This record gives sequence, structure tokens and C-alpha cells, in this order.
Amino acid sequence: MTGRLNSAQPYVLGLFRIVVGLLFACHGAASLFGLLGGADGNGGTVETGTWPGWYAAVIELVGGTLVLLGLGTRAAAFICSGAMAYAYFKVHQPTGLWPKENSGEGAAMFCWAFLLLVFTGSGAFGLDRLFAKRSATADERSPQHTPVTA
Repeated sequence: MTGRLNSAQPYVLGLFRIVVGLLFACHGAASLFGLLGGADGNGGTVETGTWPGWYAAVIELVGGTLVLLGLGTRAAAFICSGAMAYAYFKVHQPTGLWPKENSGEGAAMFCWAFLLLVFTGSGAFGLDRLFAKRSATADERSPQHTPVTA
């Protein structure tokens, strides 16, 4: 049983990455473009250039999309995790100690989910793996260069 679970791990991790990235990107799209109810639930958007809302929304959209695609997953997840840690400690935590009382559950969960991806990588279905396979295949096909000795 353990062998089957271990063989499924990259696929489950890949699905986890896709779901987390999609949900995060949706937050950014809502804040920037008013999609999915918008930033305020009424189709509103954050004002361009405002700190920290607009910058957070850009990180959510771009970082979430990169994580969703599995492209630069570790770096994108690191930035997303940091953004959510900032959101939790600067926005949510001052209003209450526990995530349940300060409405910081989403920020805390995203922070830890992205931190996990920093250490695990993209799993299956990611563009990172596709490019790594192509690079390895190209390296195998290139002729070996042997230095000429005189």
C-alpha cells in the first residue's frame, strides 16, 4: 500500500499546486479586474498603485498563475508565501491573536501551502518538469566535446 501511495505523490502534489495556484490567481483577478465579485464583493477593484492592496493583487495574479502552471514554482511560491506572511502579520494579526478571530485563516493557509511548495517543488504536470526533461534530452543528444591534446 505504501508503494502505491508513494508512486502517486508527484501527481497529488501537482494537483495540490494547480488548485492552490488557481485559487490564489482568482484573488488577484478579483482585486485587479473586478472578476468573481471583485475586491469588495460588489465588482470593485483596488486602485492602481495603492499600497499594499494593488501590489498584493499583482503578486496574487502573477504568482498564482506561475504556481498554477508549475513555471518557476519554487521562486514564485517563495514570493507568494512571503506576501501572505506579510498580510497576516500586518493586516490580520493586529486585530486579534488567532486566525479565526482576525479573519486571517486564508492568509495563513496560503502562506503555509506556498511554503510547502518551496520545499517540494512543482510535482507532476508542471512546466518546470517539462523544461527539465527537454533540457536533459538535449544534453544527452549533444555530442560530447573532447579536448584536443597536442
